[in-house]
Amino acid sequence: MMRSGVLPAAVLRSAPSLDADQTSELLFGEGFALLDLTGGWAWGYCLSDHYVGYLAAEALSEPIAPTHRVEAIEAMLHSAPDAASGGPAVLPRGALVMGQADGEWLATSHGYLPLAALVDVDALSDDPATVAEEMKGAPYLWGGRTMKGIDCSGLVQLAWASAGIQLPRDSDLQFASLGADKDVAPADLARGDLVFFPGHVGIMADNQNIIHASRQWMEVRVEPLAEVAKRSAAKGNDVPVSGCKRLR
Repeated sequence: MMRSGVLPAAVLRSAPSLDADQTSELLFGEGFALLDLTGGWAWGYCLSDHYVGYLAAEALSEPIAPTHRVEAIEAMLHSAPDAASGGPAVLPRGALVMGQADGEWLATSHGYLPLAALVDVDALSDDPATVAEEMKGAPYLWGGRTMKGIDCSGLVQLAWASAGIQLPRDSDLQFASLGADKDVAPADLARGDLVFFPGHVGIMADNQNIIHASRQWMEVRVEPLAEVAKRSAAKGNDVPVSGCKRLR
């Protein structure tokens, strides 16, 4: 059964238990293929990347046909088309919504969103690195995909999705999916290109600096690629840095 996320960001877990590891998140409005429902847990996969896991059943509702996407880092869902009105939720970047324009607002079944925080669902960014840069300072969270917490592959997935390129959820699968664009020499990297290490990925801010969700610093930050490579080598990773050109 097709469903859509109805919470700002619902935790996807490896097993039907609150103690199970978080593996990803389903954002508001994103599609989910429900395969089984038992004991308050929904098992299935996220439609955007086919990532399999368990969600709390209350995180899902009837499917929607999205008209807009949240482009701001976060967008307040208001109870009325008035900036002074209270709101039931704050939606993260990448959330999908369905509604009708009403002046400067989008009227949805859940409330009102400022159109200034949204783009048409099919609108594409020409610079995914900007999306990643705007997430600077977000805390590192394994399986996270929002400003409240995000991991390295989640940051890359979110940034490239803004350019209309849907990558898999994990960094090794992201690398494998890029096919012929792999194995770009570090000296040839440019803004928006991806750089892969064993178990890690980041986005080039320019030809020398990388934007990434770092477990070293437990946040999203920009730092020299050479420093990240040095730390990786110090951990005994003898696999060379691998670059992938952004698909243009």
